[in-house]
Amino acid sequence: MTKLFTALRCAKVAQTYGDFRARREATVWQRLNRVLCVLLFLALWLVIISLFVPPYKKLLQGETEIDALQAQAIEQKALLARQMREVNLLQTDVTYLETIARDRLDLMKEGETIFRLEPGRSSKPRDSARR
Repeated sequence: MTKLFTALRCAKVAQTYGDFRARREATVWQRLNRVLCVLLFLALWLVIISLFVPPYKKLLQGETEIDALQAQAIEQKALLARQMREVNLLQTDVTYLETIARDRLDLMKEGETIFRLEPGRSSKPRDSARR
């Protein structure tokens, strides 16, 4: 009876060890399959990103260029409006024309004396004055 019990016990242990080994191998393969699936997913994701990043960068660059050109167009429109206003004033307003002629061309009326005041120089104490 002891030999039979020992034989049965060894058979159970051998069977349990075989099941453990089979489960362990199955677990290892399952883990490797999971790792492989994750790596394939990451590779696919990187391929998709690499396909969409360059056009996206080009799009952002184009938007930046459009914004710069719109700002330049606004600036040019403002300059045009100022110059059109000045041309209109020069053509229609005699007092404005007279003011511009006096200021820019240094013209004056008969019997008129013009005094021009230049901005004063900053009065910094000189080193020789301190000594």
